Amino acid sequence: MTKAQLKKSYLEKVMESDPAATNRIAVRLTYAGYKALCSHITAHNLWEKGHKTLARIVANTSRRHTGVEIHPGAKIGKSVMIDHGAGVVIGETAEVGDNCILYQGVTLGGTGKDVGKRHPTLEDGVMVSAGAKVLGPLTIGAGSKIGAGSVVLKSVPPHSTVVGVPGRVVKQAGKRVADMDQVLLPDPIMEEFKRLNDRIYELEKNAGIRTCRYSITLDENNVSVNADECKKAD
Repeated sequence: MTKAQLKKSYLEKVMESDPAATNRIAVRLTYAGYKALCSHITAHNLWEKGHKTLARIVANTSRRHTGVEIHPGAKIGKSVMIDHGAGVVIGETAEVGDNCILYQGVTLGGTGKDVGKRHPTLEDGVMVSAGAKVLGPLTIGAGSKIGAGSVVLKSVPPHSTVVGVPGRVVKQAGKRVADMDQVLLPDPIMEEFKRLNDRIYELEKNAGIRTCRYSITLDENNVSVNADECKKAD
């Protein structure tokens, strides 16, 4: 694609995906993520032609103005969106496929021990939520979602959701989830707590022990149980 076509694809992705994007002029003038991606086109072309120092100067200037740090060696596809952008870091050997969305605070970085290919590859349609860290030469499969604050250290199959630290994969059976939804993600840790708590509740019920009112599992009488009774139960 030409530079103009790439920039247009970034612009259209913002208009399509961000409900706060009111008009194209506002996006061009005020959206840090869009401006950083446009600057990266120039920096990457210079890098590919061997003008490494000049490419770094362009990338560094863009970082100062946008808060988005993209190494000029990184490969970024079409129709990519960086929302807000503050604190986003994309490493030298990172590859971002088409139609991906990155939120503020995202890092596509290395682990510090790898050589050669050191940074992640995001296949098409990946969404990485705010504050998530994807580290090392791993691959995030097409259509996957990385939950906010997650730390991903292993490759992820296509159409999966990852949450937690370290990131845990929750299979979605191929069912796609809305691209801009960072909230409606599974929480396997809380689900496991709930499962264990439900089992404890059944054991206490069979033993004639009333549930503490501070428990996440409620019974019909627990509203009258006070802290002293909880201690006695313990």
